[in-house]
Amino acid sequence: WSMPATLALMLPLLALDVIFLGANSLKIMEGGWMPLAIAAAIVLIMWTWRLGTRQVAEKTRKMEVQLKGLVESLEKRPPHRIAGTAVFFTSDATSAPTALLHSLKHYKVLHEKNVILTLKTTDEPTVPDANKLRITHHNAAFTSIIANLGYMEMPDVPKLLKLAEKDGLVFNDMTTSFFLSRRNVLASPTGGLPFWQDKLFITLARSADDASHYFRLPTDRVVEVGSQITI
Repeated sequence: WSMPATLALMLPLLALDVIFLGANSLKIMEGGWMPLAIAAAIVLIMWTWRLGTRQVAEKTRKMEVQLKGLVESLEKRPPHRIAGTAVFFTSDATSAPTALLHSLKHYKVLHEKNVILTLKTTDEPTVPDANKLRITHHNAAFTSIIANLGYMEMPDVPKLLKLAEKDGLVFNDMTTSFFLSRRNVLASPTGGLPFWQDKLFITLARSADDASHYFRLPTDRVVEVGSQITI
């Protein structure tokens, strides 16, 4: 549309909105401030969560190493191997999960089979099972799985792993362990957020849903590896 035509359509509508806004603004001091205050609090919480999760992701990314380099390093200097399958979660399929790095650092062992799982949400409401998984075999010990889920689908990791068995992978309920990273977020006066906002984000993070429940993991097969992050 040309600019004159756009203005001819929008200006009358804008004038009506201004009239309604002016009329309703008189009610702010008579109780109308309450929904405005609630809306402002909700926006503040959402904004704080967004900024905080971005900072945590950036700090986590700095601590991670490239998965390809780690796989090559472990091939040259393999640690002690134990039976079973370990499933590690990461948001970046090219990076080694923090839980894997901490497991190698503290336990000095590596499972016989290791699956690096990345969950991604698509713009579609659902994704057919045939298109859900993209599987990459790095070597006999490491396999990456990128699972694409629709925005209306809840992540059911055991069900996704069953789909991966069509590619030759085997997941035994009694020998498969799920490693989760539990981050203890600490506030820092010199961080990127105001101190009060750090405290608000930490409170929100502590009240977040448990990851094992969210991913529908069997609770007796979950191992949580903790780490501290200062924001």
